[in-house]
Amino acid sequence: MKIINFAHPLTEEQLQKIQTLTKTKITAVLDINSQISTEKPFAPQIEKILDSTGLTSQEWQTNTLLINLPSLNYSAAAILAQLHGRMGYFPPVLRLRPLTEEIPLRYALTEILNLQAMREHARTRR
Repeated sequence: MKIINFAHPLTEEQLQKIQTLTKTKITAVLDINSQISTEKPFAPQIEKILDSTGLTSQEWQTNTLLINLPSLNYSAAAILAQLHGRMGYFPPVLRLRPLTEEIPLRYALTEILNLQAMREHARTRR
């Protein structure tokens, strides 16, 4: 499984927990700079960010991918829209939460959101 990380670097502890939860070996972590200008249109910037992963059309559709979204909500929404277009489904995403009692601030892996399953479930509520 490849992790595409659009946020802060993942710690060894977080990576171990991901492997435990998914029962899948992590083969690569692609740390992608997701900084964008809020003064320019998002779509071309997000497309360029996703292109910077180096993944081919076939790889987007066939690799086992897990996504760590950027925290800027507009970027995250635009990335999900483009990922769905490239992959043909919504990818699973990491949910991390701040450990507010810790100094310096650290983040703990809370769960892996299966967005495609959430979408399929939501369709039953039409």
